[in-house]
Amino acid sequence: MQHTIKAAEHGTLGAPMVRAVEACVHCGFCLAACPTYREFGQEMDSPRGRIVLMKQVLEGTLPWADAQPHVDRCLGCLACEPACPSGVPYRDLISPFRARMNEDKKSVRTVGENVRRWLVAQAIPFPARFRRALVGAKLGRALGGLVPAVLRPMLALAPKTVPAEVKLQAVYPAQGERRARVALLAGCAQQVLDPDINVATIEVLTRNGIEVVVPESQGCCGGLAWHTGDRAAAQTFARRNLDAFSSGVGAGGSGGGEVEAILTNAAGCGSAMHEYHLVLKGTADEARAEVFRKRVMDVSVFLAKIGLRERPRAVRAMAGPGTAATLKVAYHDACHLANAQGVRAEPRALLRAIPGVELGELADAHLCCGSAGTYNLDQPETAASLGAQKAAAVIASGADVVASGNIGCLTQLRVHLEKAGSPVRVRHTMQVLRDAYRAGDAEGEIG
Repeated sequence: MQHTIKAAEHGTLGAPMVRAVEACVHCGFCLAACPTYREFGQEMDSPRGRIVLMKQVLEGTLPWADAQPHVDRCLGCLACEPACPSGVPYRDLISPFRARMNEDKKSVRTVGENVRRWLVAQAIPFPARFRRALVGAKLGRALGGLVPAVLRPMLALAPKTVPAEVKLQAVYPAQGERRARVALLAGCAQQVLDPDINVATIEVLTRNGIEVVVPESQGCCGGLAWHTGDRAAAQTFARRNLDAFSSGVGAGGSGGGEVEAILTNAAGCGSAMHEYHLVLKGTADEARAEVFRKRVMDVSVFLAKIGLRERPRAVRAMAGPGTAATLKVAYHDACHLANAQGVRAEPRALLRAIPGVELGELADAHLCCGSAGTYNLDQPETAASLGAQKAAAVIASGADVVASGNIGCLTQLRVHLEKAGSPVRVRHTMQVLRDAYRAGDAEGEIG
């Protein structure tokens, strides 16, 4: 796409944004893949339309206020990237552009919207604060209509009960002969909303001969900040993790040597860590971030690469009393795993490795569930529509369980399946695999 953008005027993120704009040839293949284009039916709510809007803002020919509603509606799901024959790196434009507008303080939002964004930024990335906030949400629900409308989506998505806190050890030794040593990002929201995901991940890894190091000084990946344009906060989080995973995984308290990979079990976190080179572009940490991001991979990718040493033996105990021996599992592609990291085959292969699992696909599997970080808080109507559609697809699949690899997706699916009155259980891929191992152990003891 031709343009008159002066990259130097837009700081260190100017060049990546310009390259993304230049790569677009206006073919329109992205429109069919874009959830918001399907929702609104407007060109400006498609990737192609947004690229034009962002180009014009960067050129100085369009006020940011005119483009903002359409850019804000973007999920950042990146479904446009695999659909694009020209290989437009949309991720190199959307988040840097939001950061640029935030740095220039050009965003126009209501006081309520700014308060909500501030509350989210101060709570979710910090597990202790987030846990307290969820406890406080009970009071908010009791107040009902007295709560300002702009804050109600936060209450609607807050779980009615919060799981007990799980304190993770610094090191989890491999069971049997050690085959590998990895570091694990524990996440922020996930530790509060479903800490069992980390427990399951560690159990699956250690059962397969993999030692797991959990650096104590790690923090939020920075994804929530980065995808909403708060680059300064994203940089702080990124630097903290660069330090934690460089100094905290060498000895790890066990003298175990270097780790082979830095694993994530939340798609959004993995995607954000893969973008640390953009977050820290033009800083003294850029080169370090480039090396770091190449060591980051999803846990399913690492397990598929190294192979399961221990094959699960049964699923009958997972299906519940009075159910068939076959467990129907539908797999939901988290956008930041499938689109951002290109991880599709590996989780499915792990699920198919469980005897008795009948793996099914969802209709319109490429469409986002509407979670998208804090999107379901910032754009609740659109997110609710997408969530309801995804829940309907899960129900139509006839699955007993829907599995995915991202805490945001899992939360969104739970909320909308519950609204639909569906008994389908929502589980992380690692939880399904862990449950199968445990079911096999129980059957072995009985036998």
